[in-house]
Amino acid sequence: MKLPFLVQSWRRRCTAACRQTLLKYLFPILILISFVTVLLVDNFTPAIAQLPRQEIRGVWMTTNDFDTLKSRDKVQDAVSELQQMNLNTIYPVVWNSGYVMYPSALAQRAGIQPFVYKGSDGHDILADLITQAHHKGLLVIPWFEFGFMAPSTSELALNYPDWFTQKRDGSQTSISAAGEVMWLNPFHPQVQQFVTNLVLETITQYDADGIQFDDHMSLPYEFGYDQYTVALYTQETNNAPPTDAQDTAWVQWRADKITAFMVKLNQAVKQRKPQAIFSIAPNYYDLAYKFHLQDWLSWMRQNIVDELIVQIYRPNLQSFIANISRAEIQEAQQIIPTGIGIMTGLRNNPVPIQQIKSQVRAAQERGLGVTFFYYESLWNDALEPLNERQAGFESLFPSPALRAKIE
Repeated sequence: MKLPFLVQSWRRRCTAACRQTLLKYLFPILILISFVTVLLVDNFTPAIAQLPRQEIRGVWMTTNDFDTLKSRDKVQDAVSELQQMNLNTIYPVVWNSGYVMYPSALAQRAGIQPFVYKGSDGHDILADLITQAHHKGLLVIPWFEFGFMAPSTSELALNYPDWFTQKRDGSQTSISAAGEVMWLNPFHPQVQQFVTNLVLETITQYDADGIQFDDHMSLPYEFGYDQYTVALYTQETNNAPPTDAQDTAWVQWRADKITAFMVKLNQAVKQRKPQAIFSIAPNYYDLAYKFHLQDWLSWMRQNIVDELIVQIYRPNLQSFIANISRAEIQEAQQIIPTGIGIMTGLRNNPVPIQQIKSQVRAAQERGLGVTFFYYESLWNDALEPLNERQAGFESLFPSPALRAKIE
């Protein structure tokens, strides 16, 4: 009740000249307040917008890292090193060469797992890694490395021959980075159910933060001429599959079928564990779609991808920058955490730390996270002395970038 009275009293007592003088001094103050408000809004808006898109700083742990994974002490040291480097995510392999890397009742019942990967004292290596990583604040997202791929000598290929697809000439293998492999038919309902069951087993059996699929959750464009797929295509289109394996409509039909499966797989994962991170790590889009029928851009636009890591393994910095600047990567980073897969070395092909540092800087300058391939190559078989190598990695991320663990 007092405020209106004071205002009216001020108006009666203060002359026009008085009010003009007050406004003269108040006006600059009001301008300053407005300017500061604009600055604060501008500064806070990006931070708010970036909250769901946490920075990915990860490393893959492959079968080459098994000597580390099977030892509790080595895992403890590894997790401590990664925390010290300010990394925040580990992607351990759980599906490779037609076998799972954990005790699987499903694989045992299917007759495809005549052995069980165990730690040096008989422990569950995946459970141990998850426990130790979570203790240090790192996420663990198991990685289905082989996707639809399996060697012809695996029990999976030997026991379920009808699950595999073929080329038009009847051959069933292709040459990959993992050697000569066969390809599970991603259009076959039994294959889809088998893969779905394995994924659900993994995220249910373990306190994992998500699941990841890479460039092998796909099919080389030459494949799809098996009896089941030919009949399905003919039924749906009233035409036999084209003889040209790269025919536009034939490529799209197969890519759409894989997309439909990935949508169902995502739904199954989210139903079982709603907060699980559905992660993909493909090649850049043109290569993924044209040569492997992997329409991951469509997956992303259908909102089934929670994070994207694009593999860009290029020693040439100019080529690396050109690939990480692609439009589809820029589109992705507007909506989900997006990173770049960076090669840190292979056993017979070490990568210098200066190349790694320049690529990380290029990714960071474009607002992208990074994931290193792979753990052992961070330190072992390197060109530099160990202390220099470690110092180089520790300099990449001066401060932590924590990711929220799912509950």
